[in-house]
Amino acid sequence: MTKLYDTLIFDLSRKDRIGYQYQPKHLKEIHLPAHLLRETSAELPEVSEFDVVRHYTNVSQKNFGVETGFYPLGSCTMKYNPKINDELATLNGFANIHPLQPDSTTQGLLKIYYETQEILSEISGLKAYSLNPFAGAHGELAGLMIIKAYHEKHNDLKRTKIIVPDSAHGTNPASATVCGFEVVEIKSNPDGTVNVEALKEVLSDEIAGLMLTNPNTAGIFEKDISEISKLVHQAGGLLYYDGANLNALLGRAKPGDMGFDITHINLHKTFSTPHGGGGPGSGPVGVCEKLVEFLPNPIVVKKGDAYALDLAKDSIGSLGMFYGNVSVYLRAYVYLRTLGKENLKDIGGLAVLNANYIKDSLKDLYELPIQGHCMHEFVFDGLKDKSTGVKTLDIAKRLLDYGYHAPTIYFPLIFHQSMMIEPTEVESKDTLDAFINIMRVVARESISDPEIVKNAPHSTLVRRLDEVKAVKNPILKYKDIH
Repeated sequence: MTKLYDTLIFDLSRKDRIGYQYQPKHLKEIHLPAHLLRETSAELPEVSEFDVVRHYTNVSQKNFGVETGFYPLGSCTMKYNPKINDELATLNGFANIHPLQPDSTTQGLLKIYYETQEILSEISGLKAYSLNPFAGAHGELAGLMIIKAYHEKHNDLKRTKIIVPDSAHGTNPASATVCGFEVVEIKSNPDGTVNVEALKEVLSDEIAGLMLTNPNTAGIFEKDISEISKLVHQAGGLLYYDGANLNALLGRAKPGDMGFDITHINLHKTFSTPHGGGGPGSGPVGVCEKLVEFLPNPIVVKKGDAYALDLAKDSIGSLGMFYGNVSVYLRAYVYLRTLGKENLKDIGGLAVLNANYIKDSLKDLYELPIQGHCMHEFVFDGLKDKSTGVKTLDIAKRLLDYGYHAPTIYFPLIFHQSMMIEPTEVESKDTLDAFINIMRVVARESISDPEIVKNAPHSTLVRRLDEVKAVKNPILKYKDIH
C-alpha cells in the first residue's frame, strides 16, 4: 500500500471537510491590529483527521535513514544517535529556555556549553572553541574569517590566497571564495595526499593558509603532515583542518599536535546527531592560542562557580543568533559523557576495521585504485570488469532495489568512477556481510544481465530521475505539479 501511495495532501482536500475545530467558547478573544489581519484564505487543505494521519504515515515510510537501513555514505559519517540523546535534549528545562534570559537563569545550559568547549579542545588539541557556527561549512567560513582577521591585524594585507588540494571537499574552495580569498588548487598524489613538491611551488608571501582534510577524502592519512605544517608556517600562512573526517582519529591523534591552527568539527556527524537534507547541523570552530581573540562570539566562560557569555577581544563577530544550535550540542554532550573518555579511541579503531573489512572483501570485483590500509572510508573506481559498460551510477541505483542507501559516487574527483564507502563503527559484522553480499550480487548481475543494472532502480517509488532536469527545473511546491 505504501509503495502505491503517491498523493499530496492537497489532492485529498475536499471542501468543508474538517479534521478538528476549536470551539470558540474555549478560545480567548484577541484583537489584532488591522494591518496584521489576513485578507485572503490561508489555502490550507480541508481534510479529516484520518486523512492527515494516513497521509503523514505513508509519507514517513517513503524515507530512508540510518534508522531504517545501512547507510554507506562515504565522507558523511552517518551513525546511530541513541534515543536517550534525543530524550535528554528535549527536556522541558532545555527546550523552553528563551535566548534572551539572563545568564543567571541558564546556568545549567551554559555549564554544558562550557564543558563541551573543554572536551572539544582536549579531543582536537586546540586551545579554545566557539560553538557559534551552525554547520560544517559555516565553521569553515568562520575559520577562514579568522585567518583573514589574523593577517589583517598584523597588517599583512598581501595574503589573499588560500591553497586547496584538488581532492578536497567541495565546500573548501566555496568557503574560501565566499570569504573573499583567491583559491590556489594544487594537484594531489595518486592516493589523494598532498603533493609536497606542488605545495612548495605555490607557497609565497601571498598565501594566507592551507585547507586540509586528514585523513583525506580517499581515506588515507596524510603521512607528510609535519612537513606540510612546517612549510606553510615558514611561509607565514596558517593551517586549517577540515574536521569532516575526524571520526577516524578520535582518541588517537589530535589536529593540534599535527600543527593545525584552526579546525571546525561536524558535531552532527562525529558525535551522532542525525543529519541530512540540510540539518540540523553544528560546526564549532577551534583555534590555537594566538587566534583565541578572533573566535566568533559568544564564548562561554567560567567565573568562579558561575558561567557566563563572553565576547572575544578581536572577534570576527557573531555568525548566528544567540547560542548556536542548542539541540545538537546537547546530543553531542550526552553522547560524549555516555561514551566516556576511556572509550573514545574505540570509535576510530572500529570504524577503520569496518572500512578495511568491506574493502578487502570486494576488491576482487571492484577496482581498488589505492592499495593498502584505509582509514574510515575508501574509494572504488567502478567495477573491475568494465566490458559491459556498467557505471558507478548504475551500481548505486541498483543498490536501492536491494534496500541500501547509495554510497557517495563520483567523489573524490581524482578517479573517473569513484564510489566512496564509509560504514562507521556502529555497524555489526552481520550488517557488513549482508552489504558485501549484495555488492557481489550487483557485480555478478553487471556481467550476466547488465541491462537490469543499467535501468535500475526497478522497485522504488520513482525510477531513475533526470538529474540535470531536477537541478534546472526543480519542483519545490505542490502548485508546480499542476
